[in-house]
Amino acid sequence: MDERLEAEGEVAVARLAIGSGDLRHAAVHLGNALTVAPQLPDAYEALAELAVAAGGNAAALELFSTDEPYLGTVACIAQLHAAAGQWDSALPALASVIGADPERPWADVAWLADPALPGRVPPDAVTQAVAVLVRTLPEPLPPQLRDGVGPFYALVRACVTAHPGHSLLHTMASTLARRFGDTAEAVAWAEHARSLEPGHWQAVVLGGALRAAGRPDEALAVWEAEIARDPSDVDLYVDVAELHRHGGRPAEGLAWLDRALAVEPEHPKALPAAFALRHAVDGGTAHLLALSDHLRSHPEHGYAAALLAELCEDEPWLGHVHSASEASVNVLHQMLANPESARDHEIELLSSALEAPSTRLAVRMGFPNSKIDYQSVAAPDPRVPQYEVGTPLWRFDGPEGLDARPALDPPSAASAELVREITALAWPAPVAAYDHAVRLSGLDPADLLAVCVHPPLPREDGQGAYLLGRQPEMWVRAVQVFACLGLAHHRADEPWEDSRRRALLLDLLFGPEDWTNEAAGFALLATAWSDPSAREDVGVRLVDRMMAVGKAWRERDATSLASLCRLVLACPWLDKTFLDLAGKMLSAAVEFDARSPEDEAERGAAITAELEARQSRAAAPQDASKPRSLLSRLFGRTR
Repeated sequence: MDERLEAEGEVAVARLAIGSGDLRHAAVHLGNALTVAPQLPDAYEALAELAVAAGGNAAALELFSTDEPYLGTVACIAQLHAAAGQWDSALPALASVIGADPERPWADVAWLADPALPGRVPPDAVTQAVAVLVRTLPEPLPPQLRDGVGPFYALVRACVTAHPGHSLLHTMASTLARRFGDTAEAVAWAEHARSLEPGHWQAVVLGGALRAAGRPDEALAVWEAEIARDPSDVDLYVDVAELHRHGGRPAEGLAWLDRALAVEPEHPKALPAAFALRHAVDGGTAHLLALSDHLRSHPEHGYAAALLAELCEDEPWLGHVHSASEASVNVLHQMLANPESARDHEIELLSSALEAPSTRLAVRMGFPNSKIDYQSVAAPDPRVPQYEVGTPLWRFDGPEGLDARPALDPPSAASAELVREITALAWPAPVAAYDHAVRLSGLDPADLLAVCVHPPLPREDGQGAYLLGRQPEMWVRAVQVFACLGLAHHRADEPWEDSRRRALLLDLLFGPEDWTNEAAGFALLATAWSDPSAREDVGVRLVDRMMAVGKAWRERDATSLASLCRLVLACPWLDKTFLDLAGKMLSAAVEFDARSPEDEAERGAAITAELEARQSRAAAPQDASKPRSLLSRLFGRTR
């Protein structure tokens, strides 16, 4: 039903209730009407009729329930307070509605646009309302929210002009101006506020305005001076530390956090910030995992969640699906970028050597009528599993075994649709991806395995259209990731070491070289980040797979090597030997990918000696009187 028609229906019912004397029933329907259509003039006219029938605005207010009210109910309350000139209540109530749903036109009410209003409302009421509003608004405001908040911002600007001597009003107005990107005005208002009253909050806001205006050194000077004057605000220590981090001086920031934690050891922002700054100093992933563990223990710490998402955002696997680099994928991109290409075109690709079977899924998703042939299989044979597996995903048909086809029947339509619904290309952190996939825990593992080789098409939205038309391989890889994450939730009550979910994921990890190895590897990693008891086992398995692929990479293309190295590097609990090796192998793989094809003969030279040295060390006789190292355990046992 059209929103306006629905709201008009609610208003009609409300008027019938007013006519019959059932005013409380009428109030419910008017709240419903504004919830559906905040701009509907009839709803506000009917609200005025309700106030008359109730005997005045004060009596009408008693008709609206404030126990978990709908936004439309709060909008009615704000309107009634405004009609009575009760600005101390009207403005904060309206601000709370705008802040809760800033994309909708709650602020398009006649009384807010009254040009005489800035001279009538008390500046304290406006100050309080802005404080309510900015509590939930992002900074900066995205374009789609500006129209909804704009009328309220216009009132605030007019009130600042009308009350030039009110320090706190200028202070709060500065915080709202920052959200609109008006940084020069934000600084000017904050400086004026501080000149009127050099208080703590004025200093805090001035520093924030200077930071937003790209003047970090001035912001630091203001904040550090304020801490010297009043050392009690631990949040401000964190702001100073974070400013040092963003300025490339994390060690200086850590000193401020040490002071903060000395004042309040369990501060909900200082502890997460310390992990972030130590990560900036040390690199690696150890502090990211520590921050993730902190968040797992304190899910209410929103600052920790925001920091972890920021630090993982641009990191393959930590924050998003790792890209593919097969030659056929590069050709696919070129064909999709050709304006003359169409999905129904018949495309024929001939590649010199067999690639990961999943590349066919991507090419055929982009061009369903495509035909892909391979001329040979490079040694060592990528079709041979590293270990015997009980769950083969692919069969290799044809005279030379070069035609890779799914070994499983398609999944049920319901299972495929659920995977399609929750699949994402990015996530705030590995544990967040793991948690997001919990909805797949009830699916039959056979269906989840089948989805890996029969991926559904992308969702029918803007992102789906882009992926289908430009990067279908990223969708295929993301589907495989979430299918594997679904497997990671299968029978989650079973102890990890002997669990069915572990066995299934290891089958995929150690199967023929394919994107599903990487997807299973990420699912294992996300499990380990979520469950510390699985960490040692997962780390050993990922290193084992990385080493095997690294050996193959010395002789031929092994496009999953960089991805597997990054998975190992995301296991900071591993022995430094493995982490160093993964870093060297990753550098070599990335450097080689940037070279020309003429350099093929040099493949693997950068890491051959390193691999052989690690293996020789692992195979050397062990002193029985000493504990066996993780390295020797890796090469001393199979899975």
